[in-house]
Amino acid sequence: MQLDDTDRRLLAVLLEDARISQRGLAQRIGVAQGTITNRLRRLEDLGVIKGYTVLLEPESIGWTMTVITGLRIEKGSMINVQQNIAADPRVFAVYDVTGDYDSMVLARVQSRKDLDDLTKTVFTLKGVQRSFTQVVLNTVKEDGRVIPPVL
Repeated sequence: MQLDDTDRRLLAVLLEDARISQRGLAQRIGVAQGTITNRLRRLEDLGVIKGYTVLLEPESIGWTMTVITGLRIEKGSMINVQQNIAADPRVFAVYDVTGDYDSMVLARVQSRKDLDDLTKTVFTLKGVQRSFTQVVLNTVKEDGRVIPPVL
């Protein structure tokens, strides 16, 4: 999908503030409000914009630790294991990866006890051969918002 400069500017403004009105978007970008409506609808229909959301500060709502876990998964069990792990509300990302692990899981827990539970229940599901969990000590940058590149 080819994005033009107007699309990129529209997305950049939305990434700053997804609550901005279409009128506000039109003023910030310098185009007609009808253009904004049409662009948003097109970007949503194409799946470029998947939804609008709120960014929460994890610690302020009780998620005190972030963990990164590498998993080795039995051959033929990958999809089932990943779907089961992804269903846990503490898990916010599951990736297929290359290298020493088959899958990487990012999760947030409320305490050491919660981490112990996650490790002993979720990361020992049938099909998981081994898990390697690391606790994040400090978050330097964490931002899922990406601005589309100029091609």
